[in-house]
Amino acid sequence: MTEKPAERDELVRIFRPLVEESQKQKPRRRKKLGDAPLPSTRPVPELAGAKVLIVDDDIRNIFSLTSVLESHDVEVLHAERGKDGILILEQTPGVDAALIDIMMPEMDGYETMQQIRRRPELADLALIAVTAKAMKGDRQKCLDAGASDYIAKPVDIELLLALLRVWVARAREASASSAPMEAAE
Repeated sequence: MTEKPAERDELVRIFRPLVEESQKQKPRRRKKLGDAPLPSTRPVPELAGAKVLIVDDDIRNIFSLTSVLESHDVEVLHAERGKDGILILEQTPGVDAALIDIMMPEMDGYETMQQIRRRPELADLALIAVTAKAMKGDRQKCLDAGASDYIAKPVDIELLLALLRVWVARAREASASSAPMEAAE
């Protein structure tokens, strides 16, 4: 038995047969992350070339989300702890959005988002809170902590792709409009 954290190559080796088997079965009408790590049936060309960070302490969630996003030509970065996610954001230019799990040890998603928002260079980054604990008031609590948007687990893949399409487009528009100002300086 492999101990946590598992290496990506090992996860691919383990999950690939499951993905291939599930692709042989009759496709589901609406795919959710908990159902199977299958890509959406509709292509989302607007996401091609986007860079998304996933911060989640469960490597299975990272693997599932990465599989879906990479199938849409998204570059995926990941961290299993909030502090590591913040470090990646500080050291990696051009991240368009971050998916932040709420229930993590040490630094939960609320604190992670608050820390990100305190950094001027990351203040406008799209942060999408991802939580399994979908209770009344959670959405507002996430928004108050700095989330740009919110999605509940099990993740509805079509909804996730739609949210990312909106936030990546906004990030690209902001980047394009600030580029002429930077060139003038």
